[in-house]
Amino acid sequence: MEEEDMPLFADATTVSSLVQQQEEIFPEDYFDFDDCDYDHNRDYTSSYVVSLDENGFPQVGDEDGDRHSNVNTDESSAMGSGEDGNGFASDFYRCGTDWSCLVLEEGKDSINAKRNDNLRDQLPSERKLKQSNLFQMWGFKRSDAHFSVSTSLARDFKSNQNGYHEDGVGEGYIQNKKMKTGNWGSITRDAQKIIVKSKPLYMRKSIHDDNRPSRACPFYKKITGTPFTVDAFRYGCIEGCSAYFLTHFHYDHYGGLSKGWSHGPIYCSPRTARLVRMCLSVNPSFIIPLDLNTEHVIEGVKVTLLEANHCPGAALIHFHIPNGQCYLHTGDFRACKEMQGFPLLISQRVNVLYLDTTYCDPKYKFPSKEDVLSYVVKITKNCLKKQPRTLVVVGAYSIGKECVYLAISKALGVKIFANASRRRTLLSFGWPELSGSLCTNEKDTLLHVLPISSLKFENLKSYLKTYHEQYAAVLAFRPTGWTYRETVGYKLDLIKPSSKGNITIYGVPYSEHSSFTELQEFVQFLRPQKIIPTVNISNAANREKMQSCFRAWLKG
Repeated sequence: MEEEDMPLFADATTVSSLVQQQEEIFPEDYFDFDDCDYDHNRDYTSSYVVSLDENGFPQVGDEDGDRHSNVNTDESSAMGSGEDGNGFASDFYRCGTDWSCLVLEEGKDSINAKRNDNLRDQLPSERKLKQSNLFQMWGFKRSDAHFSVSTSLARDFKSNQNGYHEDGVGEGYIQNKKMKTGNWGSITRDAQKIIVKSKPLYMRKSIHDDNRPSRACPFYKKITGTPFTVDAFRYGCIEGCSAYFLTHFHYDHYGGLSKGWSHGPIYCSPRTARLVRMCLSVNPSFIIPLDLNTEHVIEGVKVTLLEANHCPGAALIHFHIPNGQCYLHTGDFRACKEMQGFPLLISQRVNVLYLDTTYCDPKYKFPSKEDVLSYVVKITKNCLKKQPRTLVVVGAYSIGKECVYLAISKALGVKIFANASRRRTLLSFGWPELSGSLCTNEKDTLLHVLPISSLKFENLKSYLKTYHEQYAAVLAFRPTGWTYRETVGYKLDLIKPSSKGNITIYGVPYSEHSSFTELQEFVQFLRPQKIIPTVNISNAANREKMQSCFRAWLKG
């Protein structure tokens, strides 16, 4: 799924200030997570339980299973106010900041006391104030087992400046010594092969409280026949898992990782490894970068990372297990012709394909990246001819959409301005062409990069005022596959921008996920024995619809 911008630097003072600097990386399905108070240093992995159906999929409404779910709220019912206006909630909101009308204090003399008693007797029972557990008031039943464990952990929680979990006890405990480097084994390099010698699971000290409830890890995040999971960090310490793989650094995949992570080694690409260290402050001894296009042997399984054509550092993960079976996990990816030339995918048949099905719907047949980039450059040049004093703005995620503003930069011969937070991230990629195009002074270039969620008329109007002496108009691009319309299809010239005064915003279908057609071509190239969808799978009807597509693609 495509991602909204996320605050990358966990060592900053507060999450709210980070949101102002760099929006959060979330799916690009217009979820607005800007107000989410996610704390990278907090462990969210054991706070609640997800129910799975008989097929091992999450029940409807689970955030992992369906990134497109909608939540509707009814404020009036939440407040508990009816039409008659009676009830504690209606009284509470009606009284404003003066709550004295809700409280009947005991009088110091017998007359006051008697008067108050009479008043209480006249009140309906449901309106009498009493001390009560809020969850009970709201109609939720408390799990005593969970409550006792949580309060126990909270009571015994101890911390120090290092913040590492103590071996052999619950997650709430903190040790006074740093985790020893090499706790998860060693890596040796042999020509084009890297052998990772990990300690067997039974030799490792447990850090998970078996009595503490945790979210169930769905089967589609586990690699069958191995002790491996992929993008499953939000489930805490997963029983039987000795290696955690991360496909790329987008929140809906790394969610659950934090400074206190100590559940096991994290395997990912070198670029992603740098981001995990730099942005989340994860203990480096847990992070093991794996070079792309190189075979690594991890606990007897041959693992190879391949370019995913998604965002910098994103990787397809190919597993060749000892029984000869091959599994391919795509994470998030955009299938392309170049992938059909990957030697590993040509020489070894994929038995099970874990597929990114973000756009697995026939209506999503958007143009190629190259076509959209050419269109963006053309629109920019035309606009500058009409109004040379135009400020060009590209909406982007903290990681992703770099090719859009880089294409404009190359076509116009101008630099790219991004704030310090974004520049730090971009420079960490080790991408010379991009690094050499950045500038630190916003007045030195007409090309600026802003969080994609900030591309609103009011925001851009205010932004333009800052540079009113230099620019007279704003041309903004919102590059995301969710702007695609079937009525436009491949005819990009049919796109109609939104304009208000001197502000113009183009929504262009530039996606870093596979279109329906590209998914079909990729599957027909691999011809796997089994396909496991990983996105939009919480609904049984969606799953059956996708499986019917898979069967049609593999016929013949």
